[in-house]
Amino acid sequence: MLDVRRSPIAKRLTWINVLVSVAALVSACVAFFAYDQYTFRESLLHTLSAQAQIIGSNSVSALTFNDPQAAKTTLAALGNSPDILAAAIFNSDGSLFAQFSRDGSAGILHAPEAFTGHEVVRFGDNDVIVIEPIVFQGRRLGAVYIRSDLQERTRRLKRYVTIAAAVLLLSLLAALLVSSFFRKSFAEPIVRLADTARAVSQERNYSIRVTPTGRSDEIAVLIDAFNNMLAQIQQRDAALRTAQDELEHRVDERTRQLVAANRELEAFSYSVSHDLRGPLEIINGFAHILQSEYGDHMNSSERECVVQIHTATRRMSELIDDLLNLSRVSTTAMHRERVDLTEMANSIVEQMRRREPERKVEFATQDCMTVEGDARLMRIVMENLLRNAWKYTSKNEVAHISFGCEMRLGRDTFFVRDDGAGFDPALVDRLFKPFQRLHSMSEFAGTGIGLATVHRIIARHGGEVWAQGAIGKGAAFYFTVPS
Repeated sequence: MLDVRRSPIAKRLTWINVLVSVAALVSACVAFFAYDQYTFRESLLHTLSAQAQIIGSNSVSALTFNDPQAAKTTLAALGNSPDILAAAIFNSDGSLFAQFSRDGSAGILHAPEAFTGHEVVRFGDNDVIVIEPIVFQGRRLGAVYIRSDLQERTRRLKRYVTIAAAVLLLSLLAALLVSSFFRKSFAEPIVRLADTARAVSQERNYSIRVTPTGRSDEIAVLIDAFNNMLAQIQQRDAALRTAQDELEHRVDERTRQLVAANRELEAFSYSVSHDLRGPLEIINGFAHILQSEYGDHMNSSERECVVQIHTATRRMSELIDDLLNLSRVSTTAMHRERVDLTEMANSIVEQMRRREPERKVEFATQDCMTVEGDARLMRIVMENLLRNAWKYTSKNEVAHISFGCEMRLGRDTFFVRDDGAGFDPALVDRLFKPFQRLHSMSEFAGTGIGLATVHRIIARHGGEVWAQGAIGKGAAFYFTVPS
């Protein structure tokens, strides 16, 4: 079945014209048929009534003098009317006085059982009966019975149906011709507009224009507005391309500057690694000479000074290493792969156990925790978090450290949790900033750069890192690594 709503507008206009024409013609034909049937019925009844009255008037003498033969002669005159099937004259008591039948088989179907003094009309499926009273000088003498068929009505209906079908066909042809004209004047500009809109959408070519109709109707206004819109879009697109080219140029320039800055940073890191380590090694060497050559001649205060020199140079060396690591994690290229964090955590904890076998640490982890990330950088993250937990539980007789994964806000979230010294929750914002320490050097050694390094690595992976804790109740560090 044709879905008009999904047809092109030209076909829809054609169908609308055809359907409207058909509806109007059918309505007119129905009204015409109804009016014709009404007028035919009224005319037929008027004719039959007139014939019955004439027969009744001509039969007064026959009824008065009881002359059935004269009455039959009067009824025989109805033979000139081809639609009359039968006729009869009844006495005042309802008995049959005389009758007429066209072919001998069309008998009298309904004899009057009683007379009311008024005309009686009865319509059947194929015939109509008229009974007209015969009154003379105020006295009822009898009644005239006439039965007529309705074949003329059927013939009229057939003729009218044939005429209506012919008119309907001619009207449909005329509607198609009119639709063809309207298609050219109304639908084709809209089709061109739709084709242009489709081409602009697919090709992103804003220089295309719809050909104006040259008229001043609503379609012309729509086409002009569409062309103006395309002109504005073309202008803005050109401006956008210019801005994009300029932006790409700036990005390229900025990229070159960043590459140069990274190279300078690498050169600076190399210089720091070598130029600062040289003086530190000299200071540490002279301190070692002082301690080995003149240690026996020093008092306790002097020996303490030499020890402080050793400690300071060692801490300075650690600080240089951490600064170099912090700079490298932000500049080195990443190579993503599947990393088993469970295996990595167990390896790191095992190394710490070998360095400090006297420590009693219970370490718990979950199996098969993996992420998609840079293996070298993720190891730095795990080493910093686990060593922090190891360090801040050093004062516990038996330390408890765990590494695991849980679902938070619909994301896989990894954590390193311990029951160590913890930290003040009010100072949590300082944890991931370089050189920010929440404990003194006398309590726990460190440079304050490890967690800042963790923050940068997780950020490069597109994840987040945060911490929870309380003083004396341990700490928990959480991080996410999107796949």
